[in-house]
Formats: sequence, C-alpha cells, structure tokens
Amino acid sequence: MKRIYKVFLATISYSLAGLSGAVRAACDDLTGGVSGGAGCAKGTGAVDSLPKQIQNITNTLLFIIGIAAVIMLIVGGLMYIFSGGDSENTKKAKDTILYAVIGIVVALLSFAIVSFVIGRFPS
Repeated sequence: MKRIYKVFLATISYSLAGLSGAVRAACDDLTGGVSGGAGCAKGTGAVDSLPKQIQNITNTLLFIIGIAAVIMLIVGGLMYIFSGGDSENTKKAKDTILYAVIGIVVALLSFAIVSFVIGRFPS
C-alpha cells in the first residue's frame, strides 16, 4: 500500500513540476522595471493564469481517479468471473463494480463542475 502512495505522490509531483515551466537563466532586456522582471521570471512555458493552473491540476487528478476507477471496474469484473458461484465472493465483486461505477460518475461530475466554475472566471 505504501508503494501505491509513493507512485501517486511521484505522479502528482511530476505533474505539478511540469506546470511551472522552465525559468530563463538571464533576460536580455532589463529596462522593463518590475513588470519586465516578473515577465522574465515567469519562464517560457509557464501557464499564464491561476484558473488555468487550477484546471490543469484538477484535470490531472481527475485523470488519475478515472484510470483508477476503470482499473477497479476491470478487477471487479474479473472477481465476478472467478467467483465460482460463491455468494460472498460474488457480493464482493458486485460491490467493487458498483463502487467503481460510482467513482467514474463522480469523476465525470467533478470535471463538469470544475469546467463550469473555471469558465466563469474572466480570461
């Protein structure tokens, strides 16, 4: 279980590091004052707005949740197939499938809500 958490945290860290973009080592034009310095420090691949950053982070998390839910749906199906008619194993398999479907629905609704709220921010 600890290994799953480590992989999850590594994936999140990698995703968040990719959002920041590369920072330039030096700026050619230093006459822009504070705005020029802020533009230089922003980097070349940085995301411009906070709502866009929030949307990127939530999309990454929702993608991970969606993948996990689909994997659990497959695992539940395999559990159901290999239950061999045992009522306890069949119930566990059905519960796994039900919770996986609920997870997929929640992930889709979360995506819709985040997209709706982010769309209300001025660009």
